[in-house]
Amino acid sequence: MNSLAPFRTAFAHARPLGYGGAGPPLMLDLSRLISRSWHPTPTGVDRVEMAYAQEFLRLCPDRLAFAAQSLAWQGRLPRELALDFLARTARRWEGETGVPDQLQSLWGALRLTPSPRVSAGETGGVFLHLSPRGLDRTALIRTFLARERSRYVPFVHDLIPLEFPEYARPGGGARCRRNLATIRALADGVLVNSHATARALAPHLASARRPIPIMVAPLAPSLPTPVRAAEPPKRPYFVMLGTIEPRKNHLLLLAIWRSLALELGPEATPRLVLIGRRGWENENIVDLLDRGGIVRTVVEERGRLPDREVSALIAGARALVMPSFAEGFGLPVAEALSLGTPVIASDLPALREAGGSAAEYLDPLDGAAWRTAVLDYAAPASPRRARQLARIARWRAPTWRAHVAGVLEFLGEIAA
Repeated sequence: MNSLAPFRTAFAHARPLGYGGAGPPLMLDLSRLISRSWHPTPTGVDRVEMAYAQEFLRLCPDRLAFAAQSLAWQGRLPRELALDFLARTARRWEGETGVPDQLQSLWGALRLTPSPRVSAGETGGVFLHLSPRGLDRTALIRTFLARERSRYVPFVHDLIPLEFPEYARPGGGARCRRNLATIRALADGVLVNSHATARALAPHLASARRPIPIMVAPLAPSLPTPVRAAEPPKRPYFVMLGTIEPRKNHLLLLAIWRSLALELGPEATPRLVLIGRRGWENENIVDLLDRGGIVRTVVEERGRLPDREVSALIAGARALVMPSFAEGFGLPVAEALSLGTPVIASDLPALREAGGSAAEYLDPLDGAAWRTAVLDYAAPASPRRARQLARIARWRAPTWRAHVAGVLEFLGEIAA
């Protein structure tokens, strides 16, 4: 039996800043970022891969190499090309590039062909696989680990395709099971984003031939602070940040905003701003957004935005709303609180880990409670909102520097 509790937590074991000069060689997989090289804005998993690259380059640049998967193999990437690609990707997310630079970034990604060759004297250490991309290719990863003589540490963000298959893409559950088979067979340790994810993962690792330690490493906000305070909006608004898909529960909010528009009139109804691309299995939501009549007078779909525009919208909102049915962590909660914006979120263990005692939590099925909260927070001098602002003043955001410093200690123990 694999003993996995209590789980290690990154922040409880982080060394002082600057730790990381000594330790095992590190190999960071960039397959996810490369596969999304033409997308103008990142997902949460994209941000994790980028944050690790940036913090490793600050804390232990001499120990860091990069890898990725091709159709035929997993291999190392040319370092200078990888660094250029990462820099261009970060600028694209910040909205500092136009189409010519996006084309340059895409060309840079195409040049990042992984090599199956190993540089002499550089084998050993730890290989980090921070996204689910390619995690189900067990034989390919096994060959790479043997060639590099590396330990293997993947990051599990959630098990939603197994726990809530109704919210996953077709085939998502089968792919998740294959990912878990790779982890059981090859992993020397696992990183997760929350204790909720760790508890969901533990039973699936119990049959592994050896104990696989789990470290809980909560994610940190990474949106930039707005350059200057925006003028108060003429009309109060709320923000929802995330891909438009059924498990995010957009339908609840669209029903609430429709009823408010009918009751109060469009001009007296606060706006709802949806930030995020359209996902999958969302026909009912899209119908309301495209053909919803009065809904379209009070709901604004902003799609994909650069980080600086996302920050400004969140900072000016009455609250960020997140009525999800299932989450692995809840990064938008931490992002909003770090910008001083109140959060109204589903009462899920993962979201409570992200928001602590600062945010307000409601049942994702209790439409009446959500409607009341929206009206309360929209009021110009809302006592309910003021109470949360007071809680936010005492809330402390996690940082990527502390996250990665704690993970480096964990990786050092695994390599030893």
